[in-house]
Amino acid sequence: MAPALSLHPLGEAALCCTPAAPASPAQQQRLRQLAEGLARLAGVQELIPGMNNLTLLFDPLQADADALAAATHALWAQPPRVAAPGRSVAIPVVYDGPDLADVAAHCGLTPGEVVRRHAAAEYEVYFLGFQPGFTYLGGLDPALHTPRRAEPRLRVPAGSVGIGGAQTGIYPLATPGGWQLIGRTPLALFDPQAEPPTLLAPGDRVRFVPSP
Repeated sequence: MAPALSLHPLGEAALCCTPAAPASPAQQQRLRQLAEGLARLAGVQELIPGMNNLTLLFDPLQADADALAAATHALWAQPPRVAAPGRSVAIPVVYDGPDLADVAAHCGLTPGEVVRRHAAAEYEVYFLGFQPGFTYLGGLDPALHTPRRAEPRLRVPAGSVGIGGAQTGIYPLATPGGWQLIGRTPLALFDPQAEPPTLLAPGDRVRFVPSP
């Protein structure tokens, strides 16, 4: 049986579809399957995946909100398909971030053990957001869960690898940010001239490889 799905209107031309918590790789895959089905419906203009939710934008002159809600529930009730595995991508990381010692102290670990645990896991890209190519990765070792910084930095360098709560991710562009920075990668996560412009996509699997 599919987990319960709540629908909330966002104005007159959008619906937010939210399954029961918590988020998980299987639940994110169901949301991607839901988006594929909704994309085929008349009047649907855009589908925006988030962490354990999907926002549906539609043209109210071409689609009725109640009919779309009924179709959404029907699609959600369909059995999940066995999805093809996403790409496996290795990300080289120099673990010399300015917050590595603070993360270690918060977790009661040595910096070396933080690095070992962070690099030992396989992560899944839940969704991209915040800025082009910013990855929200599921699969962080619970022992490394660390709150965001009390005072965000005004500038986080591109390529910074950080921890924010129960997630880890990579900043593709220089930007303000509040995640705990534990390392950096030389890889470009976003290139507007490339096709596709983002290195990673939802469903991809990521491993961090310590680099000197």
